[in-house]
Amino acid sequence: MQHRMHVVIGGYGRVGRYLAHMLEYEGHSVSVIDHDVYAFEELETDIMGPKFDGEVFDRDVLEKAGIKRADCFAAVTSGDNSNIVAARIAKNYYRVPNVIARIYDPRRAEIYRTLGINTVASVTWASSRLLSMISHPELHSEYTFGNGEMEMMEFRVPVNLVGRHYTEFEVPGEIHVTCIVREGGAIMPVPGVRFDKDDQLYVIVVRESVGKLERLLGL
Repeated sequence: MQHRMHVVIGGYGRVGRYLAHMLEYEGHSVSVIDHDVYAFEELETDIMGPKFDGEVFDRDVLEKAGIKRADCFAAVTSGDNSNIVAARIAKNYYRVPNVIARIYDPRRAEIYRTLGINTVASVTWASSRLLSMISHPELHSEYTFGNGEMEMMEFRVPVNLVGRHYTEFEVPGEIHVTCIVREGGAIMPVPGVRFDKDDQLYVIVVRESVGKLERLLGL
């Protein structure tokens, strides 16, 4: 059974609203904070958790929202400074186990990641996804790592690889097969595994080697 968490969300814009709804759908308790009272006016079904009007870094407001018992704090306002300050308070003062901050400036995101605060650099992530969709439309980029230096690609195994051993497809330090989805089930590539028709592959590739990956796939 999944552990039921209490999550405090700082910022109730589109991202905060989506998180709150989905977390409650999964059975978690949620409380949200936003300095704009109009942010709480929803046309769709409202969340069950409480909403608090105030700054996301205000300790009184954070405590009303249950920060002392929170399993996770997500700072997702539209301002980097507010998110950074709130995340540091949650991490260093309240010792929240899992702290996440939405950061627009990639340089700041990397700095705070080294301080133990999980960051999502919106601009870097979106830019990497857009570049991938434009430059490599045949491959579906599932996830990017760091500042986009590595990507996880998803694609169906091409005809030229059916029956071949998965290691023939790998390039040390550049291309690595992480998972094979076969007939609805996921398997870990181990010695002896060969590609079957209709396998779905998840492959981590260094950004500079995406072209090499396309050539291996015969694209």
